[in-house]
Amino acid sequence: MAAAVGVIAAAGTLLSAGPAAAAPETTYYVSLGDSLSTGYQPDSNTDEPIAYSDRIYAALHADDPGLELKKFGCDGETSVSMVEGGHCDQYQQQSQLDAAAAFIEAHPGRIAYVTNDIGANDIFPCVSGGGGDSGSVDSGSVDSGSAGASVLPMAGCVAEKLGVIRTNLATIDSRIREAGGDDPVYVGMTYYNPMLASWLQGGMQRALAGATVPADNLLSAVITSTNSQHGWKTADVTAAFDTNDFTGNVDLPGVGTVPTNVARICTWTWMCSLGDIHANEAGHQVIADTFMPLLTGEGGAGGSLGSTGSSGSLGSVGSVADGPDGSVGSVGSVRALTGMGGS
Repeated sequence: MAAAVGVIAAAGTLLSAGPAAAAPETTYYVSLGDSLSTGYQPDSNTDEPIAYSDRIYAALHADDPGLELKKFGCDGETSVSMVEGGHCDQYQQQSQLDAAAAFIEAHPGRIAYVTNDIGANDIFPCVSGGGGDSGSVDSGSVDSGSAGASVLPMAGCVAEKLGVIRTNLATIDSRIREAGGDDPVYVGMTYYNPMLASWLQGGMQRALAGATVPADNLLSAVITSTNSQHGWKTADVTAAFDTNDFTGNVDLPGVGTVPTNVARICTWTWMCSLGDIHANEAGHQVIADTFMPLLTGEGGAGGSLGSTGSSGSLGSVGSVADGPDGSVGSVGSVRALTGMGGS
């Protein structure tokens, strides 16, 4: 009798406890991009787990234990190679775009977030003295302060590369959205301007540093407008780094007083210490913080021109030297140079 009562009691306990809680279904955050998405660091000459994508994932995973990060980024990727392949060899498919789209298609209904950063490696040679044919954001250090012999050749290079970026980014955005549908949150990003570090060298280098700011604004406008046209939001990293702010007197240890935008580059990238354009740990946190409101829905719809709305023609070295802020131009000039229509 005692044994029977024990069995009944045990059975009652099991019944009252109910079935074990099911593990949360795995969902994915998919990250595409260049070496910023992979976390390349020049001091170790390797990718480190401090990328903005890693920091975004850590924040999202805290509220969603079933979320996993799938990184497709590749050091040195351009918008051309992301679409066509030929630069990175880690993909079974032809390109990073093909690999990411295939993964997304293989996990229907389970993709929660997609981020992408691309385009800097296309345009960087135009503002670093590479003439548009060599160099990249991921090629390590650059000739500090070099922005080409004059602004006019740079303007032609910038215009050409912006057209390439616009075409390829449209392909990337639409292909990834077609693969994932309307449920995931899609967010791209604009870029900071590492060439501002050349301001520290004084003289003509300050004028050339200023001349690269409108180029970065143009890139931001192309990225933001293209993303908006294809259902992507855009994290405004250009604004987060105060790229257009030549005002302020920020005390930079070991250097002295510098403009706000120069201080941001020196503090949040390796440009002023190692001559390398990559964001450091602090910079990656700033980038992640810029993405997060758009990913979580706390930052509005995004996708509009936003702070890049005042960007425009490249101007001349003289006008940049006289007043970098005043030479930025109008959005009409952006459309004329890049071929964009609408906002």
